[in-house]
Amino acid sequence: MKCTETHFAGYDCLRLENDALALWITQSVGPRIIGLALQGGDNLFASLPGITIPCPGKGDYQLRGGHRLWYAPEDPPRTYLPDDAPVALAETDRGIRVTQPPEAQTGIQKSLTITLPGQEARVVVDHVLHNLGDQPVELAPWAITQLKPGGVAVLPQATNAVDEYNVLPNRHIVLWPYTPITSPYITWGDRYVFVKATMQSGALKIGFPNPVGWLGYAIEDTLFVKRAAYQPDATYFDRQSSSECYCNAHFVELETLGPRTTLAPGESAAHRETWTLYAKVSCPPDETAMHALAQKLGLTTKEKEP
Repeated sequence: MKCTETHFAGYDCLRLENDALALWITQSVGPRIIGLALQGGDNLFASLPGITIPCPGKGDYQLRGGHRLWYAPEDPPRTYLPDDAPVALAETDRGIRVTQPPEAQTGIQKSLTITLPGQEARVVVDHVLHNLGDQPVELAPWAITQLKPGGVAVLPQATNAVDEYNVLPNRHIVLWPYTPITSPYITWGDRYVFVKATMQSGALKIGFPNPVGWLGYAIEDTLFVKRAAYQPDATYFDRQSSSECYCNAHFVELETLGPRTTLAPGESAAHRETWTLYAKVSCPPDETAMHALAQKLGLTTKEKEP
């Protein structure tokens, strides 16, 4: 693991890398992982200079691109609070911890710990929300990765029966009001749902409980996969969605959420994602081919902890 100061995508950053990949972590704003690439390859994350979301009474939230930590439920006055202040960085075992100043309005402090466990194309990102205020806050960690358009998002679906007679429903899909169910950019499959990130206008969003535990994005000959644990007995926001995918003309987002919780003052909530990059992988939006690829890559088995 190597860490160096650099300038990337218009920001003062730390470049964290191993033999297989590199990440760029912002210092001047954030916390944000603004770039991710295989060594010698292009940045897979979206770069979104100038694209903002208005935060009522607090100015604009800069999307920037890359990977960020929010907390559910989505509520513009607190979700879109700007993250324009410098962050504190501390070296950890095989990685970096990035900590935002506490939000004055909520008392919540966000931190990311980015770890490279070895020399393979694998990253562990630990997201933590600390309640440093004097009031309890109901929330859930919400990890959002913005990827550049042009590829295909892969959303695996649960297929196992939930009762011995195979008569009870085993899954549900959540749609946001701006999502056309007949969108030509969505391919509805039994085992996988595919979202083509080639929209010219409009937007769509899909959510679902995800016991399969991973989401993917294929672009050119690279497959980005992120995993997050699903707790079947927990309560999730967004109608029990633990995974979500948002897409518009500028980017596609792969999102995972932790369980709904109430943080008392002094308490924290943590949420872990594991990212893996697969090079020279062809991933057409076809269920049979995708399932064969998932089996080949070991995505149908539970990943070991680092």
